[in-house]
Amino acid sequence: MTPPKWTPFILSLALTVSTGFGQSQTSPKANSTIEQPSIPVDEIIRKFAEREKQFKIARASYTYQQDVKVQELDGNDRVRGEFNQVSEITFDSGGKRTERIVYAPRVTLERIGMTAQDLQDLREIQPFVLTSDDIQKYDLKYQGKEKVDEIDCYVFDVSPKRLEKDQRYFEGKIWVDDQDLQIVKTYGKAVPDIRKKGEENLFPKFETYREQVDDYWFPTYTKAVDTLHFSSGPVRMREVIKYDKYKKFQADVKLSYGDVVDENGKSTGTGVQEPKKAKALDPKVGTDPKKKP
Repeated sequence: MTPPKWTPFILSLALTVSTGFGQSQTSPKANSTIEQPSIPVDEIIRKFAEREKQFKIARASYTYQQDVKVQELDGNDRVRGEFNQVSEITFDSGGKRTERIVYAPRVTLERIGMTAQDLQDLREIQPFVLTSDDIQKYDLKYQGKEKVDEIDCYVFDVSPKRLEKDQRYFEGKIWVDDQDLQIVKTYGKAVPDIRKKGEENLFPKFETYREQVDDYWFPTYTKAVDTLHFSSGPVRMREVIKYDKYKKFQADVKLSYGDVVDENGKSTGTGVQEPKKAKALDPKVGTDPKKKP
């Protein structure tokens, strides 16, 4: 997010915030105040990263609606400007994933706006998924167990090992369900903030909750309320993202039951075809976990 340096299509939203998350490499075993789990922490990390990868594959075969609202607030937290965009994440006739904007009223933000990095964070960081493909990019520190809405969770501090150019990362905390081994809550921010000559692009702390849909935990709600400290002055802002109407994508395909043959056994090319609903993707993700009551 940046102060208004308007472009024809996208606005930018910027913020400078101290994350409050260190990158300590201290072993959790050295901290006697944290009770260690019954299974090794490395094993928990390995298992939940594998389960998160299964979830990421499964989510790619769902359609859903995404409602993004970014508000500029005054000193009393009353709305003075707003960006609102509602999109349907679906598939085209060829099975390609697409985003269709269904509602986008006039933008009334004055001091902040959405950048390309903000849009990337909407897709990748705020609905954070930490898979076995990406786990090597992060340092994780076990912080014990806590309940989230009566769900017993393993808690981890998460920080990127290094920041590479043009790459976006998450820094904060995650809560992992100790039964389904998926992230159910995330708190932190997207990094890095960008401060260089002629450009300020900073990002708010946010909190994301997931809910169980079918056999996985899907992100359903993200909220950020923060103050963006520009060099030109602070701006109070609020961001709310709602993900709903999840539905498994089904594609119409035709199954051929073989060509008709004549009395000489030659094909006539007039095989019978019948429509049948089939899954668009088959993630083949192993045994389903036990659902929460």
